[in-house]
Amino acid sequence: MKIFKFGGASVNSVDRIKQVPGILRQFSAEKLLVVISAMGKTTNALEKVAEAFYNGHKDEALQLFHQIKEQHLTTAKYLLVKNYLACEAQLKDFFTEVEWLLHDKPVREYDYYYDQVVCVGELLSTSIMSAYFAESGIGNQWIDVRDIFRTDANFRDAGIDWDVTGRKVREEVLPLFGEDDIIVTQGFIGATSDNESTTLGREGSDYTAAVFANLLDAEGQTIWKDVEGVMNADPKQFPDAQLIRELNYDEVIEMAYYGAQVIHPKTIKPLQNKGIPLYVKCFLDASLPGTVIHNKSLKGLPPIFVLKQDQVLVQLHSRDFSFVGETGIARLYDLFSQVRVKPNLIQSGAVSIQVCLDDRPAKIERLALAAAELFDVNISRGLTLLTIRHYDAPALGRLTAGKEEVLRQQTPETVQVVMR
Repeated sequence: MKIFKFGGASVNSVDRIKQVPGILRQFSAEKLLVVISAMGKTTNALEKVAEAFYNGHKDEALQLFHQIKEQHLTTAKYLLVKNYLACEAQLKDFFTEVEWLLHDKPVREYDYYYDQVVCVGELLSTSIMSAYFAESGIGNQWIDVRDIFRTDANFRDAGIDWDVTGRKVREEVLPLFGEDDIIVTQGFIGATSDNESTTLGREGSDYTAAVFANLLDAEGQTIWKDVEGVMNADPKQFPDAQLIRELNYDEVIEMAYYGAQVIHPKTIKPLQNKGIPLYVKCFLDASLPGTVIHNKSLKGLPPIFVLKQDQVLVQLHSRDFSFVGETGIARLYDLFSQVRVKPNLIQSGAVSIQVCLDDRPAKIERLALAAAELFDVNISRGLTLLTIRHYDAPALGRLTAGKEEVLRQQTPETVQVVMR
């Protein structure tokens, strides 16, 4: 059994969608569980719906959602003939699920409504893709992953209950392979025990696939992307980015930790636990070798660049000039856990601590208010964090030239620079 994951770029147009059955036919002798993301920029569009709704702009939210509805119905019409009506009915059920919420008024926190709205993107895309596979002669079973993945109620970054989810995979997913060789499901989403939709964090579809790979003891997981494989930088930011043919789990975890967007930070652990290789392949040309990620040692890797925009530097200073020491840092980490934020960089001195974080305003405010009980707090916004693994001086100099360096942290293997 293999696990395939197709990202939003793989299904962002009718032409690209039509390429997917050809890839699946190359594995006609295999049992495949196929995880599919929302189409193209649908998640971004749904985020705007959630924001408009939460800010009290119901009519705007409904209008924005109407555009998403029309886009998906139009895509289905281009792709489907005999399966269109059944697919349309399924899509309309999901439309109603969101519109019912949008006619209400927000009484809970934003992250809850974000998950209820944004989760529909994957449900719409997989409904269309499953119907299109069937119309293309590829039998498959569609499942709602919210019926399988049980999570906690930490909306926008939900944690999976592995015991319950594992039981549901054994009892509800495995038997479906007796009916068809392909199962189609969603990435990124799950549900609480109260059947409230949750999301697993941005780019969480990779993680969904890895959880299935672990629980189904898959022989491999393949992520199909619109690039050759894992690159040493984001090609959109670095036009001269180069392919890395081979990586190991440790290196990918480091890349993910520092914010590389190719692999979701949580994806590797479920694979590493069972020694399942991860392949990153190009859906535009399946014959390309791509990247394989395994547990072997590697040497001679090129510099790996990660550039994160919209960063915040939270500067914490001891009020009485006492050493921050272990107690202050320990209490700070407790705050990180309570607020549910992950520092991208921490640097501590005798009486001060500096923390670089993604700019999520509500969480930054909560962190600052809580930290103000212990420290004097200063916040700087609009910063960029550059991380280079296996760095060399010329590359570092080139990328920091003309920038104001706010903070630097350096080891023999990795350098990080906060700059504006």
